[in-house]
Amino acid sequence: MDLSSISKILNDSTDGHKKEGIVLSPTSQFEDASCVCTSSWDSMASGSALQSFLDHISIDPITNFLNTSVLELKHDDCIQDAIRSLYERNVFGAPIVNSVSSDRGNFIDRDIGFIEFSSMVLWSLELTSAESKSDSHGFLSMLEQISQIGLTKVGELAKFFLWEPFFPASPGDSLLRVLLLFSKHRRLKVVPVVESSNSCVVSFITQIAVLQLLLQSSGLDWFDQIADMPISDFGFEKNRALVCIFGDQTVADALHILWENHFDAVPVIGRVTKNLIGFVRSSDIYLLLEDDELYQNRKSFKVGDFIKSYTRRTIQDSDSSINEESSTLQVSSAPLLLKNNQLPPMDTPTTNLSSDSLKQVMQDMLESKSECSFMVTESGQLQSVITLTDIMSKFSPPSMDATIDGGGFFQSALEQSGCHVEDGVMVRDKH
Repeated sequence: MDLSSISKILNDSTDGHKKEGIVLSPTSQFEDASCVCTSSWDSMASGSALQSFLDHISIDPITNFLNTSVLELKHDDCIQDAIRSLYERNVFGAPIVNSVSSDRGNFIDRDIGFIEFSSMVLWSLELTSAESKSDSHGFLSMLEQISQIGLTKVGELAKFFLWEPFFPASPGDSLLRVLLLFSKHRRLKVVPVVESSNSCVVSFITQIAVLQLLLQSSGLDWFDQIADMPISDFGFEKNRALVCIFGDQTVADALHILWENHFDAVPVIGRVTKNLIGFVRSSDIYLLLEDDELYQNRKSFKVGDFIKSYTRRTIQDSDSSINEESSTLQVSSAPLLLKNNQLPPMDTPTTNLSSDSLKQVMQDMLESKSECSFMVTESGQLQSVITLTDIMSKFSPPSMDATIDGGGFFQSALEQSGCHVEDGVMVRDKH
């Protein structure tokens, strides 16, 4: 379902009154419930009514792109095997599966977490900083030589907070659920979709997929009231301290910042001009396994030179041999790849001005397939960064408490659907 259907729901009436029969069929969890346009709305708490309303926007159109089995890691797999498996399968991360089973043979809490390739590599690099012999070989060889790193179990990394939360969705779930998960859990990169019949992960929802779905609402009042505001009105710069690195610092410095701050990307600026010259992403870390020389020289290789050198190399590789897997995937599913040729080059980060609208930022990020946009001045000086999580937080209710009306985005949507919130309770307008 595309969101033009939602426009029809909100606006399709012959005499200005809401029709009883034009609401989409509820998702599976509401099959036994009354239609959201019945008199039961008069007594439904606002939080529950909001959820019922938004559960009609299905996530199914953005969950049907995964046609291969999902790679899973066991909690007792060792780090060197886990890293190698993700690298060889070209997968950016994997669910962690608990191998403990019950008396009936069923897994207890089968999926217990999600771990990314970059997190395991960065953790390993932090531990090798004191090992002089670690730089004489390639990264994978180092893991084999230093057993206290390479043989560490995936399950043991929980103490280092490396696991990402595992909050799954089910086929047929709503956009509201996924929006809430992404906006309330800032470290969450993907939402696994779990098949209820066997508790197995069958797909993933990416943040860029949700962005695509949201942008289908462009032109609707309840979306444009938020999306047409200039980004300077949102105060994104208050969400986090701006941490950057100078171009004359080393690749190792950039990797340490990614690890220490749990960043997906660190901006690189000129020491004199303070202008943005590029960025280093966690998604670029696989290059350490591709090039032993880069790994060995990371403590002396200037990050500015790294950006120039590997941007040229990436462009040449893309021109001569485009990754068939990433070139044929949807934009929404390409982020699941470890080596994603759809990402912008390191020397061409997505940028916006503070006067740009939120919608413009969203469109720019979708077009560039980027997970963030850097706010710069007219002269190119860095001001702040906006992530996909920041954007989605503006389109999700601050609370599902019954006394909260959900904010301007939902308030406008409810008004156009023929309802309003009165004393913390949603009621249907009478005409």
